[in-house]
Amino acid sequence: MMNLIFLIPALPFAGFLVLAILGRSLSRSTVAAVGAGSVGMSALLAAVTAIDFLGRRTHRDAVVQKLWTWLEFDNYEAGVSFLLDPLSLLMVLVITFVGFLIHLYSVEFMRGEEGYSRFFAYMNLFVGSMLTLVLADNLLLLYLGWEGVGLCSYLLIGFWYQDTANGAAARKAFIVTRVGDTALAIGLFLLFTNLGTLTIRDVMTAASEQWTPGAPLAVLAAALLLGGAIGKSAQLPLQTWLPDAMAGPTPVSALIHAATMVTAGVYLIARTHVLFTLAPPVLFAVAVIGAATLLLAGFSALVQRDIKRVLAYSTISQIGYMFLALGVGAWSAALFHFMTHAFFKALLFLAAGVVILAQHHEHDMFKMGGLRRALPVTFWTFLIGASSLSALPFITAGFYSKDLILAHAWASPFGGPWFWAAGILGALVTTVYSFRMVFLVFFGGQKMQVAALPGRQMQLPLIVLAFFSLFAGFVELPPLFGDFRLFSQFLQTVLPPLAVPHERSTEFALLFATVAVQVFGIAAAYLFFLRSPGLTDRMHSRAPASALHAFWFSGWGFDRLYETLLVRPYLFAARISKNDVVDSWYSGIAGLNRFVHVMLSLTQTGNIRWYAAGLVLGALVFVGITLLLE
Repeated sequence: MMNLIFLIPALPFAGFLVLAILGRSLSRSTVAAVGAGSVGMSALLAAVTAIDFLGRRTHRDAVVQKLWTWLEFDNYEAGVSFLLDPLSLLMVLVITFVGFLIHLYSVEFMRGEEGYSRFFAYMNLFVGSMLTLVLADNLLLLYLGWEGVGLCSYLLIGFWYQDTANGAAARKAFIVTRVGDTALAIGLFLLFTNLGTLTIRDVMTAASEQWTPGAPLAVLAAALLLGGAIGKSAQLPLQTWLPDAMAGPTPVSALIHAATMVTAGVYLIARTHVLFTLAPPVLFAVAVIGAATLLLAGFSALVQRDIKRVLAYSTISQIGYMFLALGVGAWSAALFHFMTHAFFKALLFLAAGVVILAQHHEHDMFKMGGLRRALPVTFWTFLIGASSLSALPFITAGFYSKDLILAHAWASPFGGPWFWAAGILGALVTTVYSFRMVFLVFFGGQKMQVAALPGRQMQLPLIVLAFFSLFAGFVELPPLFGDFRLFSQFLQTVLPPLAVPHERSTEFALLFATVAVQVFGIAAAYLFFLRSPGLTDRMHSRAPASALHAFWFSGWGFDRLYETLLVRPYLFAARISKNDVVDSWYSGIAGLNRFVHVMLSLTQTGNIRWYAAGLVLGALVFVGITLLLE
């Protein structure tokens, strides 16, 4: 099966080509079969490849498949080649499996929409680009997939382009992420210039041999790569594009937030962890950025009214947890949370899509309520997803992945109490806004009639994702629960394990804090949003609380800050330079062309005698010029 690795990304790309070329002439059922089927076949092939790979691991821990030489210059050769190792295999399995469930859900969700084939073509291209990114054997091919997911995010966020707000959201995502992409491109130039290669494993080997920890070039290279990761993964200060990305259809939100694009930055740092280990200041910055982002985004999620924007800020916050884990050297813990987050966040978005359709496309949670009886499957699966997001102890996958991050944040030599405190406060905020959603949407009195009930194609992905949101965490258990480390052992040939001391008393104390936070968070959400909702209204009536609410609601004012510092000065400069000397030159050329056009148009009189006379005169002039030149 190892010689068929290329088919894993090729199948979604083939689906894209079929739909892009023939989509308008195909029936909707055929479009659905091609769109969802191509990703489903890729997921099946990924599963079979994983079985084969695991059987070979005692002999070979990485497989490289080179298809052809892409670029060749000097003594360097960049090929279209794929690297399959435990890290890329994990990413491929999550992307294809979750991606297929989202595609299956989309078959029913998008059935009544225009541009049905266009939607699935974009989605297939998105999955294919992300698979190229994570399977790439060299950073140049990785960058191609990186830009591919950026293009697809623009196309999918602005899918309903007839609404100008959707187009603006798509452009915002494209432009903001370009800032990080530029830093990444410069970082690749720096690596190639100094190390002479962009093949990932060769770069890591050469960097560890040529650079000492803290070397200026190592710090600069890691900082530039971090810039790229911050943009794609929507971390401070480039997080502003992700909440507006909710303009796209709900399956797009699920795909971007759960299994693709926003996790690309996490993958990049994990894949190039040797560079970050050689740059301790940058590694520390990763942890600080993650801790700050998880808190800022969490508080913003706490006050949103739009159910999808709550989940968007939640994604920013949970990616912040992954960055925190990466920053303290807990590489496998970050990837563990990536996996569990993919399951419960996809589940929450898809369940939110069911709610939105059932509530006449309403997004405001305060206009909903009482849906647990009308939508029982959606209620129970959403409750499971929210519980896993808030890391409900012992019974959810999110608990085991987040608890592992908090434990490493406390005990890691790169961590400390402050990082743990940020993480535990973020866990409290996460629990409050998670159960705030549950209580507002599914409890209380029913405020609107249900407009549409989900069919099997929408319910099946919810049930499957709910199962994994509960049980996927049991592949990595802490010492207090048996010290079962299947996940980290699987990744240890690629990502070095983090050795931390295990003190039973400390572990009990940390676990007690986690459980206390969950209980307090659920109780607070119940009190403020179900039992006594008037308490929040009275709090908002006070000026300080109202101002703080507005500040968090606006995303801590980052959009206004960038509008003031960057957008308006740029537009002002553009207006000034609009009529500068350079433009005057080209404006003059355009004016001359218009003048000549007007003069020539005067010769179009419609009188045949004048046309004939013109032909004769032109012939005489041509003959005369010819005679003179002789």
